[in-house]
Parts: sequence; C-alpha cells; structure tokens
Amino acid sequence: MARQDGGHNLRGALTALAAMGIFATHDAVVKHLGSAYSAVQIVFFSALLSFPLVTFLMLQDREGGSLWPRHPGWVATRTVAAIVSTVSCFYAFATLPLAQTYAILFATPLLITLLSIPVLGEHVRLRRWTAVVVGLAGVLIVLRPGEAALSAGHLAALVSACAAGLAAVIVRKVGNDERPVVLLVYPILGNILVMGAALPFFYRPMPGTDLGLMAVIAVMGLAGTLLSILSYRMAEAVIAAPMQYSQILWATVYGALFFGESPDRTTLAGAAVVIASGIYIVLRETQAGASENHPVLDTRGRGDLPTMPRPSLIQRILQPGARAGR
Repeated sequence: MARQDGGHNLRGALTALAAMGIFATHDAVVKHLGSAYSAVQIVFFSALLSFPLVTFLMLQDREGGSLWPRHPGWVATRTVAAIVSTVSCFYAFATLPLAQTYAILFATPLLITLLSIPVLGEHVRLRRWTAVVVGLAGVLIVLRPGEAALSAGHLAALVSACAAGLAAVIVRKVGNDERPVVLLVYPILGNILVMGAALPFFYRPMPGTDLGLMAVIAVMGLAGTLLSILSYRMAEAVIAAPMQYSQILWATVYGALFFGESPDRTTLAGAAVVIASGIYIVLRETQAGASENHPVLDTRGRGDLPTMPRPSLIQRILQPGARAGR
C-alpha cells in the first residue's frame, strides 16, 4: 500500500509541476503583452475570452439554487479583492522581472495565515508566527528598501499578494454555505464590467496575433487549473501544495530566454527565505492540532485568475460534495 501511495504522490507531484509550468507560461505571455498593452486591457480581454470556458464548467454544477449570494457582503468583498489582485498581478508581471514578481507573490500564504486570525478565528501558534515573520523578512530582502528604488510594480505585487490572501480566506469563510458557481461568477463578471468601464481610457488597437494570445491565456488558465485539481486528487495536499514554488525556476528560464532578465543573488536569497517559510507553514498545518482550518494548505497554489477562478471552486463543481476550499 505504501508503494502505491508513493506512486500516487509522485504522479501528483509531477502533475502539479506541469500545472505550475503552464501557469508560468501563462504569466510569461501576460508579461509579453504587458509591454504593449495596459493591465486593464489584458485583464478585460482574457476574462471575456475565458467566460465561455467557465460557463461550460458552471453548467456541470448540480447544486440547485439562485445566483444571489447568501453572504452578499463577503462575496462582494471577495469580488473586489479578486479584481484588485488580478489587475495588480498583471501590472507587476509587465513591469518587474518575473523572478522578482514571483518572490513577492509567494508571500500570499504568509498573508493568508495572518488574515485567517481575524476572519476565520484561526489560532496561530508561535512556530507559525515565527515562519510568517521570517517569510515577510524574505520579502523585505527582495524589495531592499533603502538600497534599490521601489517602483509601482513592487507596490502592485504586494497589493496583489494581500488581495489574493483576502480572497482565499473569504472562500474558506463562506465556501461551505455558498454555491461554488456564485463564488465563481461574480469575480469574472466583476473583471469584465470594471475593466470594461475603464477600457476606453487604456485601449490600444490589437492585431489578430495579440488577440490570439489573449485566447491562449484563457486556454492555459483552464489547463493549469484542471491539472492542479488533478494533482490534488492524485497526491496528498502536503505533496502537491509546495509545487507552486517551482514557478520561480520557470520564471528564471523564461526571464533569461525571452526578456533578458537574470535574477540577482539578493532576489534569489529573499525568494528562498519566503519559499522556506511557506513550505514550513504547509507542513505545520498537516500536523494534528496545529490548525483548525488549514487555510494555506487548502488554497491550492494559484489564486483567482481573470482567465480561471480558484481551482478549489472548480473542484467543488466537478466533484459535488467536496469540502469548500479543498
């Protein structure tokens, strides 16, 4: 049995690595488009083109009920957080080196741990507090305040991490009560409506090739999400979850090949600290009595994208009865 479980874990880990590779490719395409178009335009078209794919998935939902949320305040807050997170993330990818952006975004699990205290009533003990503090120190290493000039891109990456953490914790808060399609549809429609309203101020005409790349983003968002779900079905969450950090390797390769980027030692050192802290928190949440809600472990790597919402919500539609956030 142990050998069989080990085989499942290996396949799950490899599937998770493939999912993160697709997500990293998704982000590299976003960065490429960001050199010519605003984050507003990229988010709008990627969300619009992904809507038919998401609609097909929503049709698989067998839970009855309306699309009116049972917790409108929380759903509205999550929608705003998802919109802010995606547009900030796309702006950061467009303006910062890929590896540096990831190093900052990897702080999301640390922020989820902090936000789970007031939102979920989670009790965080000294060891996880220490991991959070060390991880946030790693973010400061990447930012190097006082040594390097901080740009709007750095601020956008930080805002994206905070907003993504808030969106994840809210899913854990109300996910058992809300239909998954409710938590899916509002952020996507919000991105389309809000970015659409702002689009006239940012729009630049697009050739067919760039519009095609917008569609590629949508397809990669779906493919990465489905592979991420599959990896958690194959492997234990503690095996699949840390695979998200492999994106820093993809970022280094893509940055060197396509954008002339080479992460410096300080960025890599800070990223290593943040990653180590995040993995430690994941391991702590698997231990009996260490966490009541497993808010980080249940986040499933990537948060909401304008191209595809949180994988945990898709799983609840494809596998009715699955626990919220998992």
